[in-house]
Amino acid sequence: MIGAWKRGRRVVEVPCTIEIERTADSLHAHVDLQGIEIEPGDEVIVHDAPTSIPFGESTIVHSRATVVLAGRVERLMARLAGYFELTELYEVGFSPGRTK
Repeated sequence: MIGAWKRGRRVVEVPCTIEIERTADSLHAHVDLQGIEIEPGDEVIVHDAPTSIPFGESTIVHSRATVVLAGRVERLMARLAGYFELTELYEVGFSPGRTK
């Protein structure tokens, strides 16, 4: 793991495993970062990931990722933004009379 600083934020490079599946049953891509836990506000850049695979196949690729760790204020702001965006999903409507 290599650590550096970017505009006051710590930058870490870690190995990662990328799992991609494109079949009739599933279409997904999953990245497993090794040696670090991601928290709200962190940024992840995955390097050299395949952009597509043929239909009916799945693959696992080992690569590297750059993680920019958020500071305390950025984590707090990310948590607050997530909370307020979640509350937008709650919609309560009151209408006069019955709906047809």
